[in-house]
Amino acid sequence: MAGRGEGSDAVMAGAATGGVEDAYGEDRATEDQPITPWAVSVASGHSLLRDPRHNKGLSFTERERDAHYLRGLLPPVVLPQELQEKRLLQNVRQFQVPLQRYMALMDLQERNERLFYKLLIDNVEELLPVVYTPTVGEACQKYGSIFRRPQGLYISLKEKGRILEVLRNWPEKSIQVIVVTDGERILGLGDLGCQGMGIPVGKLALYTALGGVRPSACLPITIDVGTNNDDLLKDEFYIGLRQKRATGQEYSELLDEFMAAVRQNYGQKVLVQFEDFANHNAFTLLEKYRANHLVFNDDIQGTAAVVLAGLIASRKFVSRTLADHTFLFFGAGEAGTGIAELVALEISNQVT
Repeated sequence: MAGRGEGSDAVMAGAATGGVEDAYGEDRATEDQPITPWAVSVASGHSLLRDPRHNKGLSFTERERDAHYLRGLLPPVVLPQELQEKRLLQNVRQFQVPLQRYMALMDLQERNERLFYKLLIDNVEELLPVVYTPTVGEACQKYGSIFRRPQGLYISLKEKGRILEVLRNWPEKSIQVIVVTDGERILGLGDLGCQGMGIPVGKLALYTALGGVRPSACLPITIDVGTNNDDLLKDEFYIGLRQKRATGQEYSELLDEFMAAVRQNYGQKVLVQFEDFANHNAFTLLEKYRANHLVFNDDIQGTAAVVLAGLIASRKFVSRTLADHTFLFFGAGEAGTGIAELVALEISNQVT
């Protein structure tokens, strides 16, 4: 498909801009773009239909089918995206098992990305529990069995000393958000090792559907340092390193190399979200890298921000300040500790 980062409609739009169009409308050059998009990104015919970023399925118009050599590769009908969405929603609803719905949606994301996000955005209340919690937890537990194609980058101890090279294997270069996990504390399910990839993938789907971030600007990453989950180590379908989890200096050096490589490859402004790291690493990593990287921990900071926002909003109905209240926390995990720290910070700001 001609056009980097644009829909195929970009191919058709150039006559008014002074572009030079060939007989098939597939090549275009303008003063602002001295080389043709076709020469930069070749995707046509059979290849285009297997490119999830640009595939439109039965929504390709008659003119687009001619321009991109799709004649005969699709049934003759042209269906608007809204009708495709209706059909797919009906198909998803036919599955009674949540994991089957999850797999159907992941299959859609892998073949027609724009339709996947339209379906998710238009039906977010119904599909959010499928794409993310709680269904994603079961998907991570069974990730090795349902694995079809990689949806992000896997960086393991095998790549130590070559992480920058691994990052450069990812086809998209303009990354704005990275969600990374080491799989040690996936939701409330514990250590799922390499199979925690479902969490970064699902979280970044929400970045796009709810936050409007371009899918091509998002990169899910799993750092595999092993797992202490004996059931996974014995599972013949487990997709990660079959060794106990690395700790101490070995773990620290791998994370240092990863963060340095991210900064070198994508710049200082790329957001790195640490997701579902165990408590003993989550706080340490956030504190260690926050001075030189744009980092964020959803479990520590995101949950705290939401809770504090609720407390501040409740002051409309309660005249007293936060400092006049007593707060009780059940447990001292990442969320509880993060909330306590942020509430204490807000109280100190109000007092001063």
